[in-house]
Amino acid sequence: MIAISRRVMLAISAATLLLGAAPAARAEDTGTADQAKAMVEKAAAFLKANGREKLLAELNNPKNQFIDRDLYIVAYGVDGTRLAHPYNPKLVGTSVLDAVDFDGKAYGKEIVETAQVKGSGWVDYKFTEPTTKKLANKSLYVVKVEDLILGCGIYKR
Repeated sequence: MIAISRRVMLAISAATLLLGAAPAARAEDTGTADQAKAMVEKAAAFLKANGREKLLAELNNPKNQFIDRDLYIVAYGVDGTRLAHPYNPKLVGTSVLDAVDFDGKAYGKEIVETAQVKGSGWVDYKFTEPTTKKLANKSLYVVKVEDLILGCGIYKR
């Protein structure tokens, strides 16, 4: 009987350790605000080195170099036209200005205004997270570079 109790205790201890490690492993699967900013800076450097056409072609590739876990770069024209989205090509060529999130927030206008007025900044809204396909709170970091607005978002869990 004591041997069984020890086995049960060992099993419970092992399960507790595994469950305790799960949130840390999950955190590693998601990008941070600093990583999102760094990815935008990397895309801006690519734009300056290779030009607009090559950047947009790269960003529209669903396996591009600017995708890391749940982080990815999107691009807009300064007029709000969506120019690149690696996960939703149907959005390319449409305007972000009329975009509202699931709560009715006009985040599209805020993206363009933040980039145009401040040059860079964060915009918060709700969006479908690409790896889980679930609705999540998102913060998009945007920067105006030449005649483009580049953005990379983090999903808050």
